[in-house]
Amino acid sequence: MNWISNYVRPKIRSLLPSSKRSVPENMWVKCPDSGQMVYYKDLEANQFVIPGSNYHMRMTAQQRFQHVFDGGDYVKVPVRSTAQDPLKFRDGRKYAERLKTAKSETELDDAVLIGEGQIDGQDVVVAAQDFRFMAGSLGMAAGEAVVTGMLRAVEKGVPFILFAASGGARMQEGILSLMQMPRTTIAVQKLREARLPYVVVLTDPTTGGVTASYAMLGDVHIAEPGALICFAGPRVIQQTIREQLPEGFQKAEYLLSHGMVDMVVHRHKLRDTLSRVCRLLSRGTVAARPSIERGEYVNGNAVDGRTIETLARVSDVIEPEPISESERFDTRQTERRDGDGKTRPGTRDVARG
Repeated sequence: MNWISNYVRPKIRSLLPSSKRSVPENMWVKCPDSGQMVYYKDLEANQFVIPGSNYHMRMTAQQRFQHVFDGGDYVKVPVRSTAQDPLKFRDGRKYAERLKTAKSETELDDAVLIGEGQIDGQDVVVAAQDFRFMAGSLGMAAGEAVVTGMLRAVEKGVPFILFAASGGARMQEGILSLMQMPRTTIAVQKLREARLPYVVVLTDPTTGGVTASYAMLGDVHIAEPGALICFAGPRVIQQTIREQLPEGFQKAEYLLSHGMVDMVVHRHKLRDTLSRVCRLLSRGTVAARPSIERGEYVNGNAVDGRTIETLARVSDVIEPEPISESERFDTRQTERRDGDGKTRPGTRDVARG
């Protein structure tokens, strides 16, 4: 028995050298795909992308903003407060206690963080959902944040970018949570009326009511590699239809091949892609063109008539190939004889040789 390590006072014990070093829990991160162990600082420097497998780890809302805004500088947009527990919901714990725990762990007011700043010198408003906050679920506060961000973009006349990551609607708020779907849809319509770009970045995972509302109403949909994007999850679908689903079902690459998303972009190239897309769809770049004579619109922006004519002339248009007379459709093949010997157009006479 060592009397020094067992009987001295804690203050004196703290002065003695410890035989064990305290190791932080998150110092090493295991890749869910390959099982590779990655040092956390290296992972953070690589924008939370596993170097070996290119697996995209989930990011917090604050980390999103640090990487997307110029120099990581942004101004948080205030959101109007909503009722915290309107239904007095309780399951294993009180809903109010769950909210309190989520706020203390994430340092967020709710699952959506709104910020305004610049991307490559261009003013934008960005919303980011944080999956740590009750699985990024859509409740009254989150819906209010999304609506506030969109209206802020309309007020400033700048593009709106959304990073979606959610498990769906928040069951603790019942029908009040589901009502956020039409509310956010109306806010999207406000962006359309103002002819402002709305770009959605679908991250892992984006499911449920969020996918069924504002996450699929963007002008351009960008997905991160390997992101799960769906309404009902693949396990639920497979158990319902009792059939084996295709490999990679409802992943970003699968949806790209089936036309559900516009592009799948690696996280290292995401910021540059957002900058180009916003500049392409932004009103400011189009308005800089002189002599707008007619009212043509491309992506909701006024464009000079000469520009449209020039683009039409230089575009690679595939002309229809001419066909021979023998390959043309013959109407006589569709005539049918009546009982009296007369013919009339219609169904093909299969009995006629």
